[in-house]
Amino acid sequence: MMTEQAGPRELVDHVVRAEDAGFDFSVTSDHYFPWLRSQGHSPYAWSVLGAAAQATSRIPLMTYVTCPSFRYHPAVVAQKAATMQLLSEGRFRLGLGSGENLNEHVVGGGWPSVDVRHEMLEEAVEIIRALFEGGHVTHHGPHFDVESARLWDLPDEPPPLGIAVSGDQSCALAGRLADLVIATEPDAELLSAFDRHGGEGKPRVGQLPICYDPDRDTAVRRAHDQFRWFGSGWKVNSELPHPDSFDSATQFVRPEDVAESIPCGDDPEAFVEAVRPYAEAGFTEIALVQIGGESQPAYLDWSEKTLLPALRAAFD
Repeated sequence: MMTEQAGPRELVDHVVRAEDAGFDFSVTSDHYFPWLRSQGHSPYAWSVLGAAAQATSRIPLMTYVTCPSFRYHPAVVAQKAATMQLLSEGRFRLGLGSGENLNEHVVGGGWPSVDVRHEMLEEAVEIIRALFEGGHVTHHGPHFDVESARLWDLPDEPPPLGIAVSGDQSCALAGRLADLVIATEPDAELLSAFDRHGGEGKPRVGQLPICYDPDRDTAVRRAHDQFRWFGSGWKVNSELPHPDSFDSATQFVRPEDVAESIPCGDDPEAFVEAVRPYAEAGFTEIALVQIGGESQPAYLDWSEKTLLPALRAAFD
């Protein structure tokens, strides 16, 4: 449920159809802005998640990812996550990350260095886990204060907590503190670093943008129009403050450049081969992000009949 490319009602419709099609899990971005104006949306992810929890019965739900450090105070994130776990009857996972300037600048707190952002994420996780344990929590740290907070509606089992990684520093944080790791590239070194710091045996979730369309040229044009920012990498993507910044940063990216890294069209083998590096790197789950909100119904129908059988035949 990519909030940057569809409205709230459509996102819920998409996850209902994904459950019917047989997808194993779903993820939800948590944005205030789209990456590019052409994507055109950015509803509040947590309202969408609540609606999705009531509209579905089987498919797991997950933030992919929420920053608990700027727009949201970690005590509020803990309350939202506990509520989602109850609404979904145990189907929710809380994916966390150190954030992107694109979304977090809106509260006017500035945008510190990555080292400080990681410090803030670690402290936020400490607060969230303490609140998941029940009882009153008071915390006075370098970045956050909590005064006698308590979660009055707690699930029997707290939601598993995932942390997004992009380098050794975030892998060390995830290995120590997370129940699963999240990454956007099939980099085995990230998983090795996660394991070295305590992550061995824990789930690892990857992300792959794809663009289905019966006409490959149409798919390539759509991928270029809405997703040409993806190849810039996290070190760039986390710093730019506005969709217009991403438009300027990617003005020289060509459609053929995008098509080299994002599978486009309707050949299931091309999609299988794009997933393969993640499987070989050691990822246990892969989030397929179909590009284009209006294309979701056709993509989900095709996935049920063609893509999911091909992926399961290749990797199960």
